[in-house]
Amino acid sequence: MSELSLAYIFHNHQLMVDDNLELPRVEQLADDLSFSCDEQVIARDLHVQEAIPEGYQLVPIRQLISQWSKPQFEKASRALQLLEWRRNHGFCSHCGHATEVHPTEYAMVCPACNYHQYPRVQPCVITVITRGEDEILLAKNASNSSNIYGLIAGFVEVGETLEEAVQRETLEEVGLNIKNIQYLASQPWPFPSNLMIAFRAEYESGDLVLQEQEISDAQFFKFDQLPEIPFSGSIAHAMIQHVIHNRAISE
Repeated sequence: MSELSLAYIFHNHQLMVDDNLELPRVEQLADDLSFSCDEQVIARDLHVQEAIPEGYQLVPIRQLISQWSKPQFEKASRALQLLEWRRNHGFCSHCGHATEVHPTEYAMVCPACNYHQYPRVQPCVITVITRGEDEILLAKNASNSSNIYGLIAGFVEVGETLEEAVQRETLEEVGLNIKNIQYLASQPWPFPSNLMIAFRAEYESGDLVLQEQEISDAQFFKFDQLPEIPFSGSIAHAMIQHVIHNRAISE
């Protein structure tokens, strides 16, 4: 009998874990995705007809962010992103031929034209903006039905620096000019395959003018009068705590 592998088994964005949020150990299959050198770790999708073993459950990966350690979540994030990349690159983007998995590296290879497709990460900037000594800008996403207020964020466009993206997104979404932009930290974010790059900035000028398709409300809140904010484990939560309580972002 072969040695069992630690397994990240997903159904959509839900991960199979037991009641203690531990991963199962399973026999490795031919089409499993191996992604760790120091031990046998695999990732796979739960097949439609496949039953969930007794003692296990599917838990949304977002829920695990606040219950797992940072390294635990980052490994699960990596597994989810690699599975999604492989699933979405079954055909060559150059000639349309079916691709094959490279035997030793993360690449989907076209046997017809030899084009290699590698995993891609989408860079996103997220910014915590302060005004004066005790105010923070928080915004409510227009597509979110909850009452959570978060931070200004958006994708980096082709040909711009991260700092330019921070300035552009802030001006587009809330109509403000900012200054003193400083890098803080980053976090892999598997929804679907983003890298959140955190910055801190200060209000410079302008009045709040909302991009209504993106933002339903935005206000400067006093540090001691915050609305509901993003959950613990998210980089947005860490950034807000960093500004208000001077806590380190990286644990």
